[in-house]
Formats: sequence, C-alpha cells, structure tokens
Amino acid sequence: MSGFFGVASKESCVLDLFFGIDYHSHLGTRRGGMAVHGQDGFQRSIHNIENSPFRTKFEKDIEEFEGNLGVGCISDNEAQPLLVKSHIGSFAITTVGRINNLEELKTNCFANGTTHFLEMSSGEVNPTELVAALISQKDDIVSGIKHAQELIKGSMSILLLTSEGIYAARDKFGRTPVIIGKKENGYCVTFESSAFLNLGYHHYCDLGPGEIVYMTPDKVEVKQKPGDKMKICSFLWVYYGYPTSTYEGINVEVMRNRCGNLLAKRDDVKPDSVAGVPDSGIAHAVGYSNASGIPFARPFIKYTPTWPRSFMPTSQKQRNMIAKMKLIPVQELIKDKSLLLIDDSIVRGTQLGETTEFLYNSGAKEVHVRPACPPILFGCKYLNFSRSSSELDLITRRVIKDLEGDNVSDEVLQEYADPDSERYQKMCEEIRRRSNFTSLRYHRLDDMIESIGLDKCKLCTYCWDGKED
Repeated sequence: MSGFFGVASKESCVLDLFFGIDYHSHLGTRRGGMAVHGQDGFQRSIHNIENSPFRTKFEKDIEEFEGNLGVGCISDNEAQPLLVKSHIGSFAITTVGRINNLEELKTNCFANGTTHFLEMSSGEVNPTELVAALISQKDDIVSGIKHAQELIKGSMSILLLTSEGIYAARDKFGRTPVIIGKKENGYCVTFESSAFLNLGYHHYCDLGPGEIVYMTPDKVEVKQKPGDKMKICSFLWVYYGYPTSTYEGINVEVMRNRCGNLLAKRDDVKPDSVAGVPDSGIAHAVGYSNASGIPFARPFIKYTPTWPRSFMPTSQKQRNMIAKMKLIPVQELIKDKSLLLIDDSIVRGTQLGETTEFLYNSGAKEVHVRPACPPILFGCKYLNFSRSSSELDLITRRVIKDLEGDNVSDEVLQEYADPDSERYQKMCEEIRRRSNFTSLRYHRLDDMIESIGLDKCKLCTYCWDGKED
C-alpha cells in the first residue's frame, strides 16, 4: 500500500503538507516525497525512509520549501511525486494503486510516441511515470486522467499538481479512499481521513468511484461525476487503515470493535483472557472482550520506537524477524494461562505460528486463535496488499494443495471458501495443527461484512471468495 496527501491553501501549505504526509507513515515502506508550487515554480524532494521516519528525512526540506499548493506521498516502492513537462503543461504527480497490465501499457506508450522511460533500480518502469505518460496522450489533464483510468487494469488513484491547483482522481472502482478536508484558508485531499484532523480541517466529502475533482484554495470543482459501482477494499477496515480514520462514513476502530463482538457471539471457549496482536488486532480483541465478558489483557507489548509494521520490509526473512522481535512478553500474564489471541489475518502463517510458539515458550497453557477475517484464498489483484509471488505463499493454498493435489478447480476452491462446508473444516483443522493452535476459528465473511456495515456489492472481497463482481 501507499498513501498520499495534498494541500491547496491561501497561505503556505508546507507545514500542513509535511504533517499530512507523515500521518500516512503506517502505509509506506520505502520512499517518501513531497512537491510544492510557489513563486519560484516547483520544488520537490524524495528520500529513502526504509530505516528512518519520514519526519527526520524532510525536516531540512520544509525550511527551504515555499508555496501554497503541494502534494506528497509515503510510497510502497517507487520514487514519487514525479515532476513532468509535457505538451499539456508542467505538473507533479503521485499515485496509489497497482497496474496489472504494465507491459501492455508500456507498449501502448511507445506506439503513441513515448520514446523512453527511466528505469527504477529494479529494472522496472515506475508506474507513476507510466500514468503520467498515459495522461499526456490527451489534449488536457482531465481527458488524460479519464484515458489512464480506462486503460489501467488494477486500480489507480491520482493526485496531480499544477501551478494553479490540484486534480484528485479516485480509482475507477473506488478500491482506495480519496477524501477532501476543508478549513478556512483552503482544502486538503488525503487517503487517510485521520491525517487532517489535527491540522484543523473537517470532513468535506469522499470522492466516489472514478470521480475527478479540481481543487484550489477557494473551491473544489467536480470534473467527472462518480460512477455507480464501488468495490472498496475491505482490508482497509480489517488491517491497513489507521484506527481514527473513517471511510465511506465508517470508522476503522468502530468496525474492529464490531468485528470482535461478532467473533465472540459465535464462540464457546472460556480462556483466562483475550489479547490482540498489536497493533491492528487490539481493537478486535477489545470488542471480543466487551461482548464475552472475558478480560482483555496484553500478554505481550509491541516495541514501538523502532520496529515498523511487519508487512513493510520487502524481504520475507526480514518481515518474519521483525514480527518476532517487536513483541516483548509479560510473563506474569502468560504463564499457566489459557489465552485467546486475535490477529487481523493469517496470510502465510509464519508470523502467527511463531507468536504462538513464543507464548508456549513463555508458559502459556492454551492458545486459541481467532483471525478477524476469513481465510485468505486468493492473492490480491488490485492493491499491493500481498507481495506474494505465488498463491502457494498463502498457508491456505499450501494446505489445499496437500489435500487436493496440484490441479484444484474453481468449484473446489469455492467449497474451501464456504465456512459451512466439510472442505473448509478440514482446511482449518490442518492449519490449526500445523500452527499448533489449541483451537482456530476464522471470522465468517458474512459476519465481517456485517462488521463493516456496507452492502457486499460495494466491497471488494476477492482475496476471500475469489469473486470479482
């Protein structure tokens, strides 16, 4: 994932932009960047943030930046914002999303006059540069954004900064949020609604799927009305989103409490305490505790000063190591105790298995596991949620392969996605056995959707049920 923030202000935008981007640090992995426009034109800075917080890398830049318009990002991988000079004018651009047909679109660009792209260190084309090239195939920015959105398979939300304002476009099916905030001297645009709360903005509107707006310090002008089909990522509430953020009118912390509540209502175990794997599992556990009456406890504490969220490093070995190192046990709350543990999800199965082992080694008598979402059966096609090179990286698919062999039909996979089927029960039992959990019960998809509170037709649930519509 990545996150972005933009400001159009009647005064200097620099500090609002700096802090607004920083509030997206929980989404980023490798790069941070900001670009502003003022009397001297565009200024831009990009830094590697793999081993240092965004703030520390940009403190010197903000002393030199000047302007009332700006955009920036915490990036999953590629360097951005990019500065572009084209026949439709000069602009800075930053994006959030995933392009699945990048090679096809690169060929399209070469066929339409693009002579070259700058390679990233990985040897690949920067997706944000590709989006800029597609936009520049048209005669104006709005037509260019529409053109790019039509061609891109995957998802792509865009902030595009010109000398006079900011174009904001939500991806075609609204898989990620784009939210406008307002205060007396201007507007901001953000991925996370929580990013503007302490900066004095209040909620102005959520962009709809495919909607394009043009934002200046004085107004927000709709350039393309929203589409009528939305597929917002359900994982925003379950895992990625910051607890104080609200998407489509639904707060993340409130959803997680409801999730834990529904988990408890289907459960019959009686552990000594309920715990959440920090950070995203905690609110789920609080909801479970409140509904069940079982005490909430923190048998391990996350060491927050230096360890990032464990999905951030690109190396799987490093991710596993960080997941282990960041949790420090409280022996008195573990020894001879029966614990119920709630994590946001089980993806590869490595980290939660190691956490369980660590609890047993600390003296736990039982470890009951309750993931806050259903079994993940399909790799995400629309966002950079999973870095998996193969669906066999998922513990569910490895178990299914062992149970069924190499060739598994879609019909059989749908049985494994059905919590009332025999195949589903066999898969869960095998995951429980391999991970050494005392018991394992996943959140049901229908309960998870109820926890969110939107109609299923508005949610992307592909990674659980494989359904694209």
